Amino acid sequence: MVIQELKPSQRVQGRWLAMVEDGSILRVGQQEIADFALYAGRELTEEEAAALTAGLRSRQMRERALELLSRKPQSRRELTRKLNEWGAGPEEADAVCDRMEELGYLNEAAYAARIVEVYSARGFGEKKLRDELYRRGVPREEWDEALARVEDSTQAIDDFLQKKLTGWTGDRKQLQKVTAALARRGFSWSDIRDALARYETGIDIEYD
Repeated sequence: MVIQELKPSQRVQGRWLAMVEDGSILRVGQQEIADFALYAGRELTEEEAAALTAGLRSRQMRERALELLSRKPQSRRELTRKLNEWGAGPEEADAVCDRMEELGYLNEAAYAARIVEVYSARGFGEKKLRDELYRRGVPREEWDEALARVEDSTQAIDDFLQKKLTGWTGDRKQLQKVTAALARRGFSWSDIRDALARYETGIDIEYD
Protein backbone atom coordinates (compact mmCIF):
# COMPACT_ATOMS: atom_id res chain seq x y z
CA MET A 1 0.00 0.00 0.00
CA VAL A 2 1.41 3.38 -1.07
CA ILE A 3 0.15 6.67 0.36
CA GLN A 4 0.12 8.94 -2.67
CA GLU A 5 -1.23 12.05 -0.97
CA LEU A 6 -1.97 13.09 2.60
CA LYS A 7 -4.02 16.22 3.25
CA PRO A 8 -6.20 17.62 6.05
CA SER A 9 -9.95 17.11 5.82
CA GLN A 10 -11.97 20.25 5.22
CA ARG A 11 -15.00 18.80 6.96
CA VAL A 12 -13.63 17.24 10.16
CA GLN A 13 -11.05 19.00 12.28
CA GLY A 14 -8.11 16.77 13.19
CA ARG A 15 -8.91 14.32 10.39
CA TRP A 16 -6.61 13.68 7.43
CA LEU A 17 -7.32 12.10 4.06
CA ALA A 18 -4.79 9.57 2.85
CA MET A 19 -5.14 8.86 -0.88
CA VAL A 20 -3.98 5.34 -1.68
CA GLU A 21 -2.62 4.07 -4.99
CA ASP A 22 -5.73 1.98 -5.70
CA GLY A 23 -7.91 5.10 -5.59
CA SER A 24 -9.33 4.51 -2.10
CA ILE A 25 -9.25 7.11 0.65
CA LEU A 26 -8.32 6.42 4.26
CA ARG A 27 -9.62 8.84 6.86
CA VAL A 28 -6.89 8.94 9.47
CA GLY A 29 -6.20 10.97 12.58
CA GLN A 30 -3.08 12.39 14.15
CA GLN A 31 -2.61 9.18 16.13
CA GLU A 32 -2.50 6.98 13.02
CA ILE A 33 -0.16 9.43 11.29
CA ALA A 34 2.21 9.22 14.24
CA ASP A 35 1.88 5.47 14.83
CA PHE A 36 2.49 4.52 11.19
CA ALA A 37 4.70 7.49 10.20
CA LEU A 38 2.36 8.35 7.36
CA TYR A 39 3.36 10.82 4.67
CA ALA A 40 2.92 11.23 0.93
CA GLY A 41 4.96 8.54 -0.81
CA ARG A 42 5.07 6.25 2.24
CA GLU A 43 4.83 2.57 1.28
CA LEU A 44 3.36 0.32 3.95
CA THR A 45 4.08 -3.38 4.20
CA GLU A 46 1.17 -5.82 4.10
CA GLU A 47 1.35 -6.16 7.89
CA GLU A 48 1.37 -2.41 8.40
CA ALA A 49 -1.49 -1.91 5.96
CA ALA A 50 -3.56 -4.61 7.69
CA ALA A 51 -2.88 -3.10 11.12
CA LEU A 52 -3.75 0.40 9.91
CA THR A 53 -6.98 -0.79 8.27
CA ALA A 54 -8.02 -2.75 11.37
CA GLY A 55 -7.28 0.21 13.61
CA LEU A 56 -9.31 2.57 11.44
CA ARG A 57 -12.20 0.13 11.41
CA SER A 58 -12.17 -0.15 15.21
CA ARG A 59 -12.06 3.61 15.56
CA GLN A 60 -14.98 3.99 13.19
CA MET A 61 -17.00 1.48 15.22
CA ARG A 62 -16.19 3.34 18.43
CA GLU A 63 -17.17 6.67 16.90
CA ARG A 64 -20.46 5.31 15.60
CA ALA A 65 -21.21 3.69 18.96
CA LEU A 66 -20.41 6.93 20.77
CA GLU A 67 -22.66 8.91 18.44
CA LEU A 68 -25.50 6.42 18.96
CA LEU A 69 -25.18 6.39 22.76
CA SER A 70 -25.03 10.18 22.85
CA ARG A 71 -28.40 10.29 21.12
CA LYS A 72 -30.08 7.26 22.64
CA PRO A 73 -28.99 5.22 25.69
CA GLN A 74 -28.67 1.49 25.06
CA SER A 75 -28.13 -1.72 26.93
CA ARG A 76 -25.00 -3.68 26.11
CA ARG A 77 -27.12 -6.23 24.27
CA GLU A 78 -28.77 -3.52 22.15
CA LEU A 79 -25.44 -1.90 21.34
CA THR A 80 -23.91 -5.27 20.47
CA ARG A 81 -26.79 -6.00 18.11
CA LYS A 82 -26.26 -2.64 16.40
CA LEU A 83 -22.52 -3.19 16.09
CA ASN A 84 -23.19 -6.60 14.53
CA GLU A 85 -25.48 -4.90 12.00
CA TRP A 86 -22.60 -2.58 11.15
CA GLY A 87 -20.38 -5.57 10.47
CA ALA A 88 -18.50 -5.95 13.75
CA GLY A 89 -17.55 -9.45 14.82
CA PRO A 90 -18.08 -10.77 18.38
CA GLU A 91 -14.63 -9.80 19.68
CA GLU A 92 -14.73 -6.39 18.03
CA ALA A 93 -18.21 -5.68 19.40
CA ASP A 94 -17.12 -6.71 22.91
CA ALA A 95 -14.11 -4.43 22.71
CA VAL A 96 -16.21 -1.45 21.63
CA CYS A 97 -18.77 -2.10 24.38
CA ASP A 98 -16.00 -2.38 26.96
CA ARG A 99 -14.58 0.94 25.82
CA MET A 100 -17.98 2.63 25.98
CA GLU A 101 -18.40 1.32 29.53
CA GLU A 102 -14.97 2.67 30.47
CA LEU A 103 -15.95 6.09 29.12
CA GLY A 104 -19.27 5.97 30.98
CA TYR A 105 -21.44 6.13 27.88
CA LEU A 106 -22.69 2.57 28.34
CA ASN A 107 -24.20 2.34 31.82
CA GLU A 108 -26.84 -0.34 32.23
CA ALA A 109 -27.74 0.60 35.81
CA ALA A 110 -28.51 4.17 34.72
CA TYR A 111 -30.33 2.86 31.65
CA ALA A 112 -32.52 0.58 33.78
CA ALA A 113 -33.36 3.47 36.11
CA ARG A 114 -34.27 5.65 33.13
CA ILE A 115 -36.57 3.01 31.62
CA VAL A 116 -38.38 2.57 34.92
CA GLU A 117 -38.67 6.32 35.42
CA VAL A 118 -40.11 6.95 31.94
CA TYR A 119 -42.64 4.12 31.91
CA SER A 120 -43.82 4.60 35.48
CA ALA A 121 -44.35 8.31 34.70
CA ARG A 122 -46.56 7.21 31.81
CA GLY A 123 -48.75 5.30 34.23
CA PHE A 124 -47.55 1.74 33.65
CA GLY A 125 -47.35 -0.95 36.29
CA GLU A 126 -44.47 -3.10 37.44
CA LYS A 127 -45.15 -5.97 35.03
CA LYS A 128 -44.85 -3.57 32.08
CA LEU A 129 -41.64 -2.16 33.54
CA ARG A 130 -40.19 -5.65 33.84
CA ASP A 131 -41.27 -6.46 30.30
CA GLU A 132 -39.47 -3.35 29.00
CA LEU A 133 -36.30 -4.14 30.93
CA TYR A 134 -36.35 -7.67 29.53
CA ARG A 135 -37.14 -6.54 25.97
CA ARG A 136 -34.27 -4.08 25.98
CA GLY A 137 -31.77 -6.63 27.26
CA VAL A 138 -31.02 -5.03 30.62
CA PRO A 139 -29.27 -7.60 32.87
CA ARG A 140 -31.53 -8.89 35.64
CA GLU A 141 -29.06 -7.87 38.32
CA GLU A 142 -29.88 -4.26 37.47
CA TRP A 143 -33.66 -4.67 37.80
CA ASP A 144 -34.24 -4.68 41.56
CA GLU A 145 -32.50 -1.41 42.30
CA ALA A 146 -34.26 0.33 39.43
CA LEU A 147 -37.69 -1.07 40.35
CA ALA A 148 -37.19 -0.12 44.01
CA ARG A 149 -37.51 3.51 42.95
CA VAL A 150 -41.05 3.01 41.64
CA GLU A 151 -43.62 4.80 43.73
CA ASP A 152 -46.80 3.10 44.93
CA SER A 153 -49.02 2.34 41.94
CA THR A 154 -52.22 3.17 43.84
CA GLN A 155 -52.47 6.72 42.55
CA ALA A 156 -51.73 5.72 38.96
CA ILE A 157 -54.52 3.12 38.97
CA ASP A 158 -56.95 5.46 40.68
CA ASP A 159 -56.23 8.20 38.15
CA PHE A 160 -56.79 5.79 35.28
CA LEU A 161 -60.12 4.60 36.69
CA GLN A 162 -61.23 8.16 37.35
CA LYS A 163 -60.45 9.12 33.77
CA LYS A 164 -62.01 6.07 32.13
CA LEU A 165 -65.06 5.71 34.37
CA THR A 166 -66.18 9.32 34.54
CA GLY A 167 -69.93 9.22 34.08
CA TRP A 168 -69.97 5.44 34.47
CA THR A 169 -73.53 4.11 34.57
CA GLY A 170 -72.80 0.65 35.95
CA ASP A 171 -72.11 -1.04 32.60
CA ARG A 172 -70.27 -4.25 33.47
CA LYS A 173 -68.72 -4.61 29.99
CA GLN A 174 -67.26 -1.13 30.17
CA LEU A 175 -65.76 -1.95 33.55
CA GLN A 176 -64.26 -5.18 32.19
CA LYS A 177 -62.64 -3.26 29.32
CA VAL A 178 -61.14 -0.75 31.73
CA THR A 179 -59.75 -3.41 34.06
CA ALA A 180 -58.35 -5.34 31.09
CA ALA A 181 -56.64 -2.14 29.95
CA LEU A 182 -55.09 -1.75 33.40
CA ALA A 183 -53.82 -5.32 33.24
CA ARG A 184 -52.23 -4.64 29.84
CA ARG A 185 -50.50 -1.64 31.36
CA GLY A 186 -48.77 -3.99 33.77
CA PHE A 187 -50.77 -3.69 36.99
CA SER A 188 -51.48 -6.79 39.07
CA TRP A 189 -55.00 -8.12 39.41
CA SER A 190 -54.87 -7.71 43.19
CA ASP A 191 -54.02 -4.00 42.84
CA ILE A 192 -56.78 -3.57 40.27
CA ARG A 193 -59.30 -5.30 42.53
CA ASP A 194 -58.34 -3.04 45.42
CA ALA A 195 -58.76 0.00 43.19
CA LEU A 196 -62.22 -1.14 42.11
CA ALA A 197 -63.16 -1.42 45.76
CA ARG A 198 -61.92 2.12 46.40
CA TYR A 199 -63.92 3.33 43.43
CA GLU A 200 -66.97 1.60 44.93
CA THR A 201 -68.14 -0.01 41.71
CA GLY A 202 -70.05 -2.63 43.61
CA ILE A 203 -69.09 -5.18 40.95
CA ASP A 204 -66.74 -8.09 41.52
CA ILE A 205 -64.81 -8.84 38.32
CA GLU A 206 -63.66 -12.42 37.82
CA TYR A 207 -60.10 -12.71 36.54
CA ASP A 208 -58.51 -15.64 34.79
